[in-house]
Amino acid sequence: MTYSMKEVLQFVKENDVKFIRLAFCDILGVQKNISIMPDELERAFESGISFDASAISGFMNVEKSDLFLYPDPSTLNILPWRPQQGRVIRFFCDIKHPDKKDFEGDTRNILKQAIKRAEKMGYECKIGSECEFYLFETDEKGNPTDIPYDNGGYLDIAPLDKCENVRREICLTLEQMGIRPESSHHEQGPGQNEIDFKYSDALTAADNFLTFKSVVKSISSINGLYASFMPKPFADKSGSGLHINISLFKNNFNIFNSNNSDYYSYAKSFIAGVLDKISEITGFCNPITNSYSRFGSFEAPKYISWSHQNRSQLIRIPAATGEYARMELRSPDPSCNPYLTFALILHAGLDGIEKKLELSDPIDINMYKANMFELKNIKALPDNLKQALDILSQSDFVKSILPEEIIAKYLEIKYKEWNLYSQAKDKAAIEKQMYFYTV
Repeated sequence: MTYSMKEVLQFVKENDVKFIRLAFCDILGVQKNISIMPDELERAFESGISFDASAISGFMNVEKSDLFLYPDPSTLNILPWRPQQGRVIRFFCDIKHPDKKDFEGDTRNILKQAIKRAEKMGYECKIGSECEFYLFETDEKGNPTDIPYDNGGYLDIAPLDKCENVRREICLTLEQMGIRPESSHHEQGPGQNEIDFKYSDALTAADNFLTFKSVVKSISSINGLYASFMPKPFADKSGSGLHINISLFKNNFNIFNSNNSDYYSYAKSFIAGVLDKISEITGFCNPITNSYSRFGSFEAPKYISWSHQNRSQLIRIPAATGEYARMELRSPDPSCNPYLTFALILHAGLDGIEKKLELSDPIDINMYKANMFELKNIKALPDNLKQALDILSQSDFVKSILPEEIIAKYLEIKYKEWNLYSQAKDKAAIEKQMYFYTV
C-alpha cells in the first residue's frame, strides 16, 4: 500500500508507534539504519536526518561527510517481531546531499533511473526472486557455529527437515509485511532452505529482498539459529543462489509470452543483451571471493548460455505462460546489492532491445556433463573475483550507468578483499572471517 506523508504521520499517532527505523544500504548491499522517535518523523520528511557518511562503505570521505536520509512514505512497514506495544516501523530512504541533490552513491536511486529508462521505452519491469540460505546452530552464548541445523535434503519433510517451523514463521512474518511468499522448501544442502516470493515492480522487489534478508536473520535468531547468505559455506555442498525472474510488460502484454511473435522478438533481444553484458556485471552480481566457488556445480551455471527449462544454463526460460512467462537469470547470489544488480541487468536487457540484438540458438545439453568439444565455443563466466573486477573496470557499459567515483570505491573495496584472500594460506578461514558473519 502506498501512503502519503500525512497518512503516515496519522498512522504513527493511531498505532502506538514509538520507534522509527530509517533504512538504507551501502554500496555493498549491507542494510543500515538510524532509529528516530515519532516526534522527529515530520522533520525527517521535510529536511532529512543526517548521518556520518564517511563511516559507510563506499560513501563519502571524512572531510565532506554529511548526508541526509529522507524516508519514502510508500515503504512504511511494521516490524512484526518487535513489541506490539510501542511498535517499531521501518522506511527505506532516499539519500541526499545537504543541498538536497541526490547522492550519487544511492544505489536505490540508481535502480530508479533504470526503471525510468524502461518506462520511456514503453516497458514495465516485474521481478520475482528465489533466494537460498543456510541455517546453522548457535553455541551456548548465541554465537554462530558451522554446524548446519539439520541433515535434510531437497524437498525433505520432518523429521529430516528440522527447518520447517522456522520457514513457516519467516513466511508468515513476510506476509504480515505485505510480501507474498509463493513457496518454501528445504534445499539440497544440510540446513539449506529456499523461499520464493511473488513478483513485483523492480524497486519493490529490491526493497523486498533487503527486507527478506533481515526477516530471515531476525526470525532465525529468535529461534536460536544463525542464518547465512554466504554463497558457498560448504565446499562440497550446494551453494546458495539468488535466481532473478524477470518479465517485461509492453502495452499490458508480457513480452516473454511466446504466443505473440511480434512482442516476443523484444524479449529475445532483451535476453541477448543480458548475455552480452553478463561478464561485465558479474563483479556486482557475484561480489565476493566465495561467490565463484558456487559456479559449475549443484545447478549453478558456469557458461554464458540459455535454454528452455534447462537448469544447467545461465538463463533459463521456465515452462510458464501468461503473466508468469519470464526469463530466469541463475548466476547472481544473495551477497549482492539488489539495487545495483537489478539496475545493471535491466540496462543490459534494454540495450539489447535498442540495438535489436539477435539471440543465439539455445544450448539444450546438460552443461555439467558436456565434454570439452561441446563447450569449446561457449564463453564462461569469470573464474574468480579478480577476473570479474578486471572485466568490470574496463567496461564502458558499466561506466555509462554508474558514477565514476562509485565504481572506483567499489573496486578499491573489492580488490582489497581479493588481496586478503589470495595472500591467505587458509582461504576457507579468511572467507569465513570476511563473509560468514556479514553477508
